[in-house]
Amino acid sequence: MSTIKPALHHITMKTTRLAEMIAWYATVIGAQVQFQNPGAAWMTNDAANHRLGFLAMPGLEDDPGKTAHSGMHHSAFEYGSFEDLMASFHRLRGEGIEPAFCLDHGLTLSMYYRDPDGNYVELQCDNFGDWAQSGEFMRSSPEFARDPIGTFFDPAKVYDAHVAGRPFATLQPAIRAGAFLPAVIPSIA
Repeated sequence: MSTIKPALHHITMKTTRLAEMIAWYATVIGAQVQFQNPGAAWMTNDAANHRLGFLAMPGLEDDPGKTAHSGMHHSAFEYGSFEDLMASFHRLRGEGIEPAFCLDHGLTLSMYYRDPDGNYVELQCDNFGDWAQSGEFMRSSPEFARDPIGTFFDPAKVYDAHVAGRPFATLQPAIRAGAFLPAVIPSIA
């Protein structure tokens, strides 16, 4: 019997900052509250009944050693284009929300933000504009095999080059080659 492959529907997180998490995800990914009570909320940014859940039960405590403990590293949301990713970066920067780090993974251009609880949220676009091609790159590229994490980049420098008219077709290989490195290479932990 073959495996029936379900689609990922939602992520639920425990939080001590329910109101802050709701506001942050509304700002960052355009999520709206579907239902909320004092101990929980469910949000969506599409036609699904919910994509995010937050549980704020009494007695929860923040984990000061969170980055050193095992657990989920990040959740990810994909834009349909590089232009949309850049527009989102610009909008969020105007709201005072900056990425913690940015990477060109070869198959995606990715900006990692921290939500109010310190969880990473990746906003990305596919570098190929085609999942079949990016999947093939991931499976068979010697470049990806050598460096699956990728090249760090400064998103403000990339944004400036983009608005100055540099096309993605020449910008992305330059990012991958290290032409837009940040002043300090950040930790991804």
